[in-house]
Amino acid sequence: MTRFYLLRDSWGFMKENKKWWLLPILIMLLLVSILMIFGQSSSISPFIYTLF
Repeated sequence: MTRFYLLRDSWGFMKENKKWWLLPILIMLLLVSILMIFGQSSSISPFIYTLF
């Protein structure tokens, strides 16, 4: 349960303060971080590099 504390806290903040414009920013940060993790040490990294 403590692993997802940041996500749960961010969701609670957005829900309580009606800051829904933060949701696309958080989604993009999550996608970029996943792309960076897969790009470092996987067999699909040459295909990811060709996207840019």
